[in-house]
This record gives sequence, structure tokens and C-alpha cells, in this order.
Amino acid sequence: MVKVTLKGSDVREFESGISAAEIAKSIGAGLYSAATAVEIDGKICDLRTTITSDCNLNFLTFDDEEGKKPFRHTAAHILAQAVLRLYPNAKLATGPAIDNGFFYDFDVDTPFTAEDLEKIEAEMKKIVKEDLPVERFYLSADEAKNLMEERGQSYKVELIDEHASKGEDLSFYKQGEFIDLCAGPHILSTGKIKAIKLTQCTGAYWRADASNKMLQRVYGVAFPKASQLQAYLDMMEEAKKRDHRKLGKELDLFDIYEEGPGFPFFLPKGMALRQELESFWRDIHRKYGYEEIRTPIMLDESLWHTSGHWDHYKDNMYFSQIDGRNFVLKPMNCPGGMLVYKRKSHSYRDLPIRCAEMGIVHRNELSGALHGLMRVRCFTQDDAHIFMTPEQVEDEIIGVMKLVDEIYSVFGFSYKVELSTRPEDSMGTDEEWELATNALKNALEKTGRDYVINEGDGAFYGPKIDFHLTDSIGRTWQCGTIQLDFQMPQRFDLYYVGADSEKHRPIMLHRAVLGSIERFIGILTEHYAGAFPIWLAPVQVKLLPIADRHLDYVKGLDAKLKAAGIYRTEIDTRSEKIGYKIREAQLEKVPYMLIAGDKDIENGVVSVRSHSGGDLGAMTLDEFIAKAKDEIARKV
Repeated sequence: MVKVTLKGSDVREFESGISAAEIAKSIGAGLYSAATAVEIDGKICDLRTTITSDCNLNFLTFDDEEGKKPFRHTAAHILAQAVLRLYPNAKLATGPAIDNGFFYDFDVDTPFTAEDLEKIEAEMKKIVKEDLPVERFYLSADEAKNLMEERGQSYKVELIDEHASKGEDLSFYKQGEFIDLCAGPHILSTGKIKAIKLTQCTGAYWRADASNKMLQRVYGVAFPKASQLQAYLDMMEEAKKRDHRKLGKELDLFDIYEEGPGFPFFLPKGMALRQELESFWRDIHRKYGYEEIRTPIMLDESLWHTSGHWDHYKDNMYFSQIDGRNFVLKPMNCPGGMLVYKRKSHSYRDLPIRCAEMGIVHRNELSGALHGLMRVRCFTQDDAHIFMTPEQVEDEIIGVMKLVDEIYSVFGFSYKVELSTRPEDSMGTDEEWELATNALKNALEKTGRDYVINEGDGAFYGPKIDFHLTDSIGRTWQCGTIQLDFQMPQRFDLYYVGADSEKHRPIMLHRAVLGSIERFIGILTEHYAGAFPIWLAPVQVKLLPIADRHLDYVKGLDAKLKAAGIYRTEIDTRSEKIGYKIREAQLEKVPYMLIAGDKDIENGVVSVRSHSGGDLGAMTLDEFIAKAKDEIARKV
């Protein structure tokens, strides 16, 4: 018998060799139907996994982030099965679950059309109705290779050859006539996927290498309920309207030109928004005890060998030569921050030292990955590095969490927290990583925050806490991060003099709140649908004279607004009808319009319109200024 501890400390006994799926069925039909995977002692496993020793067991469903992956992965297999039924000569590449859905890459004679996707989707729905059991089995490398060669699946043979050196049996999944090489996990049957939609088809090189063949990548989404699919499609339709690339051009905020792919231009209105955001950032950082620095964008290659970036990040860097010396355009701000700390000796009394930087960085992103402001080659990180004693670590982590919470709340963002642990490509000892990971865990638990663990996704120099924002239409974005680093202070030989007059190694936090200023502005543009609150808006007030004879009065209002500190104003001087001017200002998403005609001048007032609230009636200018300044001060 084995003892299984379920969530909530419920301990039950089962015969050794029972599968996790059978345990779920014994608990209840509802759980058995909803379960997509199981967590066994913290490791995500297939429901078919047999239990042979005492363990902790937690069943995952589509409501869990990790539970969505097996569901979507099975949908990818259904897609591949449908393609093979319709196009028997198609060759299968790979088909993983991804955020919000799945994709599969195919080598086919002719590119898929929109009509082809409709046929494939219809065939997928047939496979779902067939409710095929999804079965797992194992083969030796030779058996696996023979199976895939018989089926003409050359890409799978290539993958098997890579795995053969490990000497392990390979995992396969079967549903009906379809068999695929796959590590899993997968859900129990195709019938559990109640709603599927193929969303697009693009080109993708095998192994993301332009020297390889171009494949057809088909994307899709899948859900347990039709209502969830409809909600997703509604959200995507709303997201199209909010696309920051479209709004950036329409509102004249920012753009990216063919002469600089991945290098955004900020236009006057976009700069006004950006400067306000940066000013807010600086004010709150002063409040939390940070000093601001600036480090060069290009530094000697040797620095990047010392930091470890050369070994772990070289492919993403840009290079140059000056006077026969090799230089690197910095992809990260931290090595420059090390030199700032090292410029003089420090006492334990000086710590913690909190250095913040709006640092411009360059990263060599693939052209196919570029996406507006969300993925660029040049951006500004709102970086900070905190140097501290071991005793200060938890308090500093908690302090950063408070700062993050204060900043995000201003924009109306809720967020989830993720703790990422040691990746395979990393440096440092097991002991250092354990200390760093436990420090982050302890800080999270002291604040009472819920968090999930993302195994193996830490930075190469340390574990991290990531903050995933939820925007106004339910999408999530990873922005803020806290990374605990024992490595870089060692590599740069940083020290402070302790109370014992001996040298000690400081511990270091890397952290960002907005992440990338450019990306955060893209997120804000979509979050607000371009209708920024008055404190951020590029144009805060638009003044609309009804006729040319009212222009002088409006100019006087404008001067008084600027004298009161409301600087970002515009006057519409065109000889157009007032209805047209109002519609234009509404399309420009200006927070407030002040309209002046004969009656307004006679009564010494203005007619006020709000972008979101419509006609607010007549006010004296002083009343409007008080209202606007209050909203700006409170960042409404």
C-alpha cells in the first residue's frame, strides 16, 4: 500500500501501482473529468503515472496555468492527426502548447490557405466527437526510429537520433491511428476538448534556423467549454481595436520605420506621455530611497566576460571596434552597475545601496520575433541594483514588492507572482542557489502573497520573482522582476567592510518594475485603449472655439490653464463646425474638451466634455482647473 497526501492534508491509502487517474476517479467523477495533469511531490506528471511510493498529490485542471498545458498539447496532437487525415503526405515537425493556445509545424507541398484551415478545423471537431482514448507507450530508440521511418516522418527521425545517445526508451502517445513522439503530459481522451478554433497560419523555419526549410505553422486555441472559446474570441476582437501599433500611429505617439526595424521612434505626443511616466517613476524611487545613475551604452568586451554574459548571452549582443579594441552594446545594465559600486570602498553602514537606472540596452532579436513596442531591439529598462548585507536581504525584497504594488495600483493592474528556479544553463554552487531561492520564498511567505513555482526559468546568475500583470481585458503581461544574485559580486570582486573590520561580499538584487519603458507604454496603450488618464495623456485638454470670434477668449483660457500647471493643451483653430471638432477630439481620445461660444463668454464659463463621461455642463475655469488638478494629483 502507498499513502497519498492530497491537497488540504487529506491522507488516503491505495494499492501500489495505481495510476493518478484512478485515484482521481476514486475521489469523484467531477475531478476525474476535469483533471488534466497531476503534481507529484511538486513535479508535473501525466495522469497515467503510476504511484509506487508515499507522496504528495495535487490534481491540476484547466483552471490552473500548468493544467492548461496538457489540454492544449493534446489539441496540438488533434491538429496533427487532422492534417494527416486530409494531407497524408504531410511531414510533422513539432507541436507544443504555448501561452493562450498551441501550434504545430508541418512540411507540406503547398502553403495552407484560409479554406484549408476551415477543413482542418472541421476534421479536428470530428476527432473530438470520436472521443479517442489517448494512450502512452514507450519504445527503444531503434524501435522508435523504425516506426517513424515506416511512416515517412523524417523530422521525427531526426529528433529520435538526438535522443538516442541518452540510451533511454522514448515516450509516444497514440489516439486512434495517430502516433506521435512526445514527452507529454496529455489529457485522457480527445473528447474532453469541447471547443477548438484555428486562428492563423504562418511560415516558420525548422528549428528557427533560416538555413533550414520553411514549414507551415498552424496556431489554434482550445477550451473545455464553448463559452470559454467565445469569451476568448471576444477578447481578441477587443484586442485588435486596442492594438498599440494601430493606436500609436492614429494618436501620433510612436512608430517604427523600415530604416530601423526593432528601433522605435517616439514622436512629440509619445514623448510627452513617456516623460510623465518617467517623472512618476523617479518621484516614487526617491521616496523609496533610490539614487539614480547612468552608465554607458557601450563597454569593453572584457567586462562581459567577467559578468558571465559572454558565455550565456553572446548570441543576443551587438559588437563594435574602437582603436582595435572590441566593444559591446550593452544588452543589460548590471555590469555597469558593478563598476559604479566598485569605484570606492563601502562600509556595512552604507548598505543597503539602491542604484536605479533608466538604462538603454540593445539586444539582437530575430526579425520574426519583433512586434511593435512589445519586442524591440533597443529599449530602456527601469533597472535597479541593490547591494546589501545577508541580514538585509528579506527586508529589501519585501521593500521592492511594496514599491511594485504601489506603482501597479496606480494603473489599475492586478497581478500574479511567479518564483522561477535554477535553469540548466547557470553558474554558481548548489548551496548559493538554495540560499537565494529560500530567501525569495521566505520574503513571499512573510508578505502572505500567493505564488506559483516556475521550475528552471530563473536567470543564469540567480532565481527570480516575476510579476504578471492582468490588463483591462484580461490578458497577462510579465513586467516586473526581482532577481537575487550571489554570483556577480563574486565575479567583480565586490566587498564592503563589516563591523569586524574585515572584507565581506555583498549580496545583490537586480530588479525592474515597468520592465521595458517601451513595452510598458505599449501595454498601457492597449490597457487604456489609447484613452490615457489626464495625468498621463499627451494632450490633457482640447479647447474648441465655436466660431473664429471666440478664439481670443479660448486663448485666454489656454494661458490660464498653463499658468495653473496644466501644460499639455491644444486649441483647435480650424474653421470647422463645432460638432466636427468634438468628434475629432473624441477620436484623439483627449480626456477633456473645453468648448466656448457666445453664452459661455457672456457667463464667464466653459462647456466641459469628458472623453469617457460626455457632457459635464458649464463650469467656471477655476472650477475645471481644480477638478483637473485634483485628478492629476491623485492619478485618477
